Amino acid sequence: MTENLTGQTIAFVATNGVEQDELTSPWEAVKKAGATPVLVSDKKDSITAMQGDWEHGDSFSVDRHISEAKVEDFDSLVLPGGTLNADALRTNDDVLNFVRGFFSAKKPVASICHGPWILINAGVVEGRTVTSVDKISIDLKNAGANWVDQEVVVDNGLTTSRHPGDLEAFNAKLLEEAAEGKHRQQTV
Repeated sequence: MTENLTGQTIAFVATNGVEQDELTSPWEAVKKAGATPVLVSDKKDSITAMQGDWEHGDSFSVDRHISEAKVEDFDSLVLPGGTLNADALRTNDDVLNFVRGFFSAKKPVASICHGPWILINAGVVEGRTVTSVDKISIDLKNAGANWVDQEVVVDNGLTTSRHPGDLEAFNAKLLEEAAEGKHRQQTV
């Protein structure tokens, strides 16, 4: 079933070094479902993606600087991976506060590959079942998460996946959670 997200606005937080497929594939899925994706970054004009950890990918225009982003302007949050991307964002206080705001507001969050590094530093993984690229599994366990090696995991509005090979399942679940999250907000 294709989710209808018409009228929703979904934040994608990324910076230089984001894994290109982990940005573009969910972005296209969100657009196809009728939502408006917005690229939020710590950079002002554009960011450059990576294909893997070595090859430079395409550049993408930034829609909103993180210092101007407000949780109430968005229905869901997507944190793509990429080693450089996640490593840079996980030490940015504006990013961490933005992420915490989605959890406080009980809005859906989706994160893939190295993206959960950001969730660790935001302090929101303790007690949750999550997955990620196996390279950060110990980091997640040390932060109190129950790490599992699965294609996609959903835990109370948080969707996580391991790597670009899981994007089809990741996209389906992030759309499903975004649709359910909007419904929950309307019935509360």
